[in-house]
Amino acid sequence: MLSHPGAHPPDTRSPDPEAAPALPEVAPRLRELRRRRGLTLEAAAQRAGLSPAHLSRLETGRRQPSLPMLLGLARIYGTTVAELLGEPAPERDPIIRARRREPAAADGWTYHRAGGPGRAMQALRLVVPYGTQGDLVRVHPGEEWLYVMNGRLRLSLGDTVHELAPGDSAHFDSLTPHRIAAATPEGAELLFVHTLLQSPDLHPHR
Repeated sequence: MLSHPGAHPPDTRSPDPEAAPALPEVAPRLRELRRRRGLTLEAAAQRAGLSPAHLSRLETGRRQPSLPMLLGLARIYGTTVAELLGEPAPERDPIIRARRREPAAADGWTYHRAGGPGRAMQALRLVVPYGTQGDLVRVHPGEEWLYVMNGRLRLSLGDTVHELAPGDSAHFDSLTPHRIAAATPEGAELLFVHTLLQSPDLHPHR
């Protein structure tokens, strides 16, 4: 086939496997959030299940992150996918009215949200019936604080068992294997706060 004078020859090169359509604002935001969290490239990549080279490509815009990657990185950096994508955060009402929050039940416990969504800390009011989840051991990143309002609570931290009465509180690293259960048949009610490092699930102990 004859080519016309001045015409550009067709591009017969194979697509660069490292190239992908870029989300222009995501790359610098990923780098900024990682540095704000004080994480090295290697540490952040390990937590996200990526190679440092792959995360570096995401931060320089040479690769486009998939949704699972965005979800994982958002959890690690303590933010949301919407913020990573540059969407403006909705205005947060600092007041949580009791009548606007429906309780949720899971595995015998009743959860009343006492804090706003999307925060680094999650605050709940928990009703723990006697004999539910008492043998369930939890281990996860973060810190937990609880305050007993009514009833008596049995808190196991590693090999040590504590019994807490109304007015007692506990503050501990949640990487310590722990169990929470009502110590008496009338159950227990407590205020509960934990740092949200892994998942924005309403139920921190499921």
